[in-house]
Formats: sequence, structure tokens, C-alpha cells
Amino acid sequence: MAPNTTATDDPAPARRVLILGVAPVQLLDIAGPAEVLAQAGRQLARDGARGGPPYAVSTIIVPGQGLAATSAGLDLPSTASEAQVLGWDVIDTLIVAGGEGARSRADDPTVQRLLHHLAPRARRIASVCTGAFILAAAGLLDGRRVTTHWRWCAELARRHPALAVDPEPIFIRDGTLWTSAGVTAGMDLLLALVEEDHGHALALAVARELVLFLRRPGDQKQFSTVLSAQTGPSARLGGLLAWIAENLHRPLPVEVLAARACLSPRQFARVFREETGMTPARLVEQLRVEAARQRLESGRAGLAAVVAACGFGTEETMRRAFLRQVGASPGDYRDRFRHAAPARIPPMPLRDQHP
Repeated sequence: MAPNTTATDDPAPARRVLILGVAPVQLLDIAGPAEVLAQAGRQLARDGARGGPPYAVSTIIVPGQGLAATSAGLDLPSTASEAQVLGWDVIDTLIVAGGEGARSRADDPTVQRLLHHLAPRARRIASVCTGAFILAAAGLLDGRRVTTHWRWCAELARRHPALAVDPEPIFIRDGTLWTSAGVTAGMDLLLALVEEDHGHALALAVARELVLFLRRPGDQKQFSTVLSAQTGPSARLGGLLAWIAENLHRPLPVEVLAARACLSPRQFARVFREETGMTPARLVEQLRVEAARQRLESGRAGLAAVVAACGFGTEETMRRAFLRQVGASPGDYRDRFRHAAPARIPPMPLRDQHP
């Protein structure tokens, strides 16, 4: 006898995701998020979709007269028409991609008309990179804490003074509205969305498939300490900085660092400060705290293991370094990422674009 089935046995419909781009759009702002969701769908299929419904991703690119679809010069046709998307009653996630088009055409009537119809139907809204300019032009970001690519944060704040623009995090969640920094940060944001929908294990599986560092938390800085410090130094010190980051478990007194740079300790300390703007000890501490944060955010490493891996020597030394740089103890910091649940705030209404 065939098993008795009911309507509740039917699989849940896929989560509808729409990625909106404005020509010329940053190609990776679309391809990166789309690939994260595609990988999530493959993982769910392998698991029999026990983690919940997969994603159905569509793209719509608003063309521009004489403009290439993407900043890479590659054609990228829409997978859904304007008529189709305007007929949708519900959108799980609306993602607005960035690029030159997002900055220069944020007020485009076609773009704003689309957003006016789509945004109220979306459960949550996200922007990648300068896609925030389009959301800001619609009034969706007024009063919100947001971010975008570091190069354009000041311009976003100038154009839209009602926004609280933070140039440091790689992504920010404010209720049901998410904004991310530039380009690859969009993939970090999408991993966070996948984790919210399906849990940590699936997000980890997706990150492994894509060879990504799992779930860089939103408040991680757009630049690592090493990358920021390497913008000024000579090639000799630049190579030393990378070596330091790979050898944090070792004792790193100034004598050891000076010897690797082929300088006397006094000369090394002077040159290092001139080229990086900080003392060697300060930079080493920042790198150790940054490395420790990554381990603590995973929630799997004990404090003693983090102390050893990051070269702090003792838990008390690590605690003092965290209090100086993070404003919280290592234990409190780990608990924050283990238990934090940001409050949900409903999206603000769109500005009326059409009297």
C-alpha cells in the first residue's frame, strides 16, 4: 500500500532570492552571492533538504544606454524580466549589487521604480558594496548603521547625511537590512544569511567548498592589521610583516625582528615606527589579538589553546591585550559570538518616488 501522504509532506517552496544590478555592475557582486547560494542548494540537496528549503536565485540587470552590463566588460543577461519580478508577491531576500552603475545611477527612475515595488515584498534586503547607494536613494537606509566599500564610505555619508556610515566592518546587520563592504565581503554577508537560514554546519560546508574563511564576523575590519600596515613600508619591512603574522606562536622580541630586517634594534625600532606608524610591540600585539579573535569566533578553541597558538604566553597577558584593543575579555568576546542575537527591526518605508 502506498504511504498516506498529506499536503504537509510536500517540500517547502524554495526561498526566492532576487539580485538586482545596475549597469555597469560589479561582476563579483552578483557572481559571489549567487555562488554561495548555489552551493548551499547543492548541500541541501545532498542532505535531503532537511535544513529547510533551498534558494531559487534570479537576477535582473537594469541596462544603460551604451553601457556594458558589467564593469569587467562581460555580458550578463537578466534571468528574469521586469514584468516577471513585478508579479511576485513575496521575495525572501532582495540583494542589490554594487558597481559604477550603483553609484552613478542610484536615482535612475527605472531603478527606483523597481525598488519601490520590490522592497516592501522582501523579507530582508541586502546590499553588496556600493549597492548601498541605491538603497539610500530610496530612503531605506535613513537612520540606519550601514557600510559600503571603504573607498566610497565618505561619499555615501556626504550624499545621505541621515545614514550612520561605518567604514570599518565588512558587513552590518540592522534588523532585516544588511549592508556589506566591497566585492568579496558580499560572500561573507551571504554566508551569514545562509547561517541564519540553515545553521552553522551548512554555512561551514559552503565555505569549505568555496575555500573561504568561514563567517568573518560583520564587525571584522575591512582591512587586516597586516594589510593596513603594509600600505606604507618598504619591501623589506613588508615581507617581515607577513613573516610575523605566520609566526605569532614564537617569541617575537625586537632583537629577533631587527635581525630578520638586517638592522640594529635601535635602527629597526626607528625605521619600523616611521614606516608603519606604530612600535613593533604594538603591531605584534594587534596581530595576536586579531588571530585570537578569529579562533574565539569559531567557538571551538579553549582559551589555553588560543594563548599558545597566538603567542601570548599567559591568559592574563591575552586578557590585558583584549581589554586594550577590544574592550572586552577573551571569554566575554567568545560568549558574545556564541550567544549574540541581534534584534529585528522592520525595514523603513521607501520614500515616495511616484507622486
